Formats: sequence, structure tokens, C-alpha cells
Amino acid sequence: MECLTPKEIVESLDRFIIGQEEAKKAVAIALRNRWRRQQLPPHLKEEVLPKNIIMMGPTGVGKTEIARRLARLAKAPFIKVEASKFTEVGYVGRDVESIIRDLTKLAVQMIKREATEQVQTKAKANAEERLLDILLPPPPVEKKTHALTPQEEEAREQHKRTREKLREMLKQGKLDDRAVEIETEEKGSSAAIEVISSSGLEDMDINFRDLLGNLFPKKYKKRRVKVPEALDIFTEEEAQRLIDMDQVVKEAIKRVENSGIVFLDEIDKIAGREGGHGPDVSREGVQRDLLPIVEGTTVATKYGMVRTDHILFIAAGAFHVSKPSDLIPELQGRFPIRVELKSLTKQDFIRILTEPENALIKQYKALMETEGIRLKCMPEAVEEVADISVRLNEKMENIGARRLYTVMEKVLEDLSFHAPDMGGKEIAIDVAYVRERLESIIKDEDLSRYIL
Repeated sequence: MECLTPKEIVESLDRFIIGQEEAKKAVAIALRNRWRRQQLPPHLKEEVLPKNIIMMGPTGVGKTEIARRLARLAKAPFIKVEASKFTEVGYVGRDVESIIRDLTKLAVQMIKREATEQVQTKAKANAEERLLDILLPPPPVEKKTHALTPQEEEAREQHKRTREKLREMLKQGKLDDRAVEIETEEKGSSAAIEVISSSGLEDMDINFRDLLGNLFPKKYKKRRVKVPEALDIFTEEEAQRLIDMDQVVKEAIKRVENSGIVFLDEIDKIAGREGGHGPDVSREGVQRDLLPIVEGTTVATKYGMVRTDHILFIAAGAFHVSKPSDLIPELQGRFPIRVELKSLTKQDFIRILTEPENALIKQYKALMETEGIRLKCMPEAVEEVADISVRLNEKMENIGARRLYTVMEKVLEDLSFHAPDMGGKEIAIDVAYVRERLESIIKDEDLSRYIL
């Protein structure tokens, strides 16, 4: 994140997302501004608030993907929330503060993963020693009041040489078929605590694992496993011992507060004009609930207090019926940047199918290669798939690039089914192949509504 300029951020997003330059530019500036803020003196740093963004555009044009790729690029804690879920009839779930609790939980897992990778080498070395102790138990330690005899010295050296031979065999995989007996912690005791803490009570600022830990003492059971599995189990256990969880939690909270990204999808569903009755009242209530979090407040989580002042909020919605000005003025003011994402054209569809690193055609080619089939998609066939997808979006609901998934899956359905029996072949997908598999469905409009 530190070395990426806005231009480089846009270039990174271009590898996966076609078009939508205006939206990419807006999020790139927002991300760079976070780095700029970190360079400021402390008294000024606190005053610079993030410029939250509203993305407007139909479904399937890349709103969520832009936010998700941005978070991955910045290695930032990221959570996607449907704003409309808080308006469901009879919804008795957690309040809007659960967004920040969930984000903090994700951040703790992220930092823990990073910490595990850092101690992996040492954890593996410790696990190796534990396994060697099982394969060749060390001689009993006795208190000696005199120097070792030559025979005892020789026995000790012999043990060392044997241990080193076993170490070499272990590294070369010569012991992979051998089974060993190990002691592992039973999951039952920790599972009971997890059930209690996941039953909705975690919204209270209580860590049930600490509170009930003494009531559920750890139990161990003996298991007989192969050497590679034992090494993996020991490596995981040693990594957990080497990680300082207090430091992990501290770093996670810091990262949430300074780098966290919350993606509020379907924000248009909670926008309603004032003075309405029924659902509008509920929508305005949700907006007022969201307001303190977006404005900046302190949320109690089981890991500690988390401030939301510098979390970046990216809201998105189709805004077919409502518009951003239908949001309550206080919430509008907290989203100063608004970008409109364009509907995708036929040319965009062709590029989506072929250009990105995760392009659909590249995915299908890789999948077919696992069956020994070389898939070749002619440019005209790609153009035909794009053309059909555009026409279907015009005739039915416009679901954007997601239509490509349904069309491509239908085109390659027979090939995917028979692939295991066709190994070693080269299959060329041309216009005739595409039309043959889709023509009858497209002609029957009722059928196409169900299938495509």
C-alpha cells in the first residue's frame, strides 16, 4: 500500500475489472489518502477523516468487485454487508454495530494468519524435535555427582547420531509410512464454549472463552497417525504457542481503525422519502442506526473498544427507483464522493471474457485441461456469446456481467459432462457450436427466462 500511487492502484484493478475508470479513480484516491494521512503529524492525523464513496450502477457492473479487490490490494480488513437485511420483517438479529464486531473478528483472523506465517519456520523446527522425541525417546536424565564414564559418553553420542539419521530420513520422506501415537486436545470442551459464545451473546463485551475456560478444562486423547500428519499437527500447535495473541488483537484493532473497509451494498433499498408510511419508516430508522457508525463512534467488541472514525465506507446501489438525495441529509453528508458505474456494452463483455487474469474463458480452459482437453475459443464465438448475453439482458432483467456465467455454462454444459471420456482431444468452440446450444432456448422466450 505504501508504495502504490493512485495510477498503480488503478492498473492493479485493471487486471481483474474491465472499464469503470471513474469508480477505480475514486477508490484509488481514497486508498492513497489513507497513506497520506499516516504521514501527517499526530494532531492533524486525527482530524483527517476518510471521504466515503457511493457507487451508483446496475447489478453486475463491478461495484462489489472493485471494493473487494481494493481491500485485498491494501491488505485491509474488509466486510460486505447488505444494508437491506436490517429492514426485513420480523428481523430480530444483531444491531448494526455487529458490522464492526464482525470486521474486528475478521481482522484478528487476518493478523493471526500473518503471525502464523512469520513463526512457521520455528514452529516446524520445534514440531520436528517433538516428533523425533516420539520416534526415538531421549534417555532418562539422571543427576550425576561425577563425570560421565566412557561408556555413558559413547551411548550419548550414539543417541545423537541415531537422532540425526532419523532427522535426515524424516526430511527425505522415508518415514512417511510409519505410524506414531500422539496426544491431541479434544475438541469437545472448546466446542461447548464456542456454542455459548456464538449464540448471540457475543454482542456483550464478554469473552466467554476466558470466563468459562476453568469450567471446561482441556482434555487430551491419544491418536495413532502417520508421520506427515503428526508433523502438521505439531507444527500447528507450536505456531499457536509462539503467537502472542495480545499483540495480534492489538494490531487487529489498529488495522480496523486505520485501514478497515466496510462495503454497504443495496443502500438504495433503505432510501425513502420523508413523510412516508410503512416500510419508509423502517428504512429511515436503519439509516439513523447506520449514521453513528459512519460518522464515527466507539463500538464494544469482545476484543476491546474499536473506533470507527477512520474506517472507509463504500456504499453501493442500483438507484433505479430512489436516488442518493432520498437518503437522510446527515447520511448523505457522510458520503461526499459519488460515482456512477456505466452499464456494460457488448465490447465490455468481450473484454471480460478474455482479458482479465481471472477471465471466464481462461477459467474454462484450465478446467478442461485437467481432463486432458485443449479448449480453443474462436474470437467469433466469444463475440457471439457477448452478443447473446447483451440481448438477454435487454429482454429480461439486466444482471450485467453475471449473464456471461449462465450463457457460458450452458454453452459448455455437454462438453463438461462428457469431458472425462474425451481425454486428449482439442475442441474448437465456433459460432455454429454456440448457436447450436443456445438457439432453441433463446427462441423460446419462456424457457430462456428459466434457463438463461
